[in-house]
Amino acid sequence: MGYTGGTTQDPTYQSMGDHSEAIQIDFDPSRLSYTDLLRVFWSSHNPCAQPWSVQYRSAIFPHGDRQEELARSTQLEEEIKRGRPIKTEIVPAARFYRAEDYHQKWQLRRNKAILDEYQKLFPQLKDFVDSTAVTRVNGYLAGHGSSDQLEKELPKLGLSERAKDKLRAR
Repeated sequence: MGYTGGTTQDPTYQSMGDHSEAIQIDFDPSRLSYTDLLRVFWSSHNPCAQPWSVQYRSAIFPHGDRQEELARSTQLEEEIKRGRPIKTEIVPAARFYRAEDYHQKWQLRRNKAILDEYQKLFPQLKDFVDSTAVTRVNGYLAGHGSSDQLEKELPKLGLSERAKDKLRAR
């Protein structure tokens, strides 16, 4: 979680300037294509909605010409499929500023027992935020993923049995 797309130096939540709240996804293109990521993006929200502000706009920040080309082609496909104009902006990637600590892994921060376990495993904020296990658990706590998917992943998430039970009860 962080801020990008603007010109303000060192934005914060209290002083964001012309930046947008965003996530930056590091991925292995040999395992997951950029087009597949875009499909998840388009299906995860209403890209036809008028944004409330620059802070909360729908935007894609491609890194390079090929990603921009794919973003634009999938945007056109979505517009045709939906039969309405897409409001999502496509803006070349700029510097990404990591958001303040309290903005990171928001769903997980609301579950103290699981949060405490992960903060012991990852005492450095960067390691905590960048952890795939922490990210997966944050997603499950937000209601994403099925019970079957969770059960398959639980052994790899580094949690105690007590924390696993709390996660199952989400």
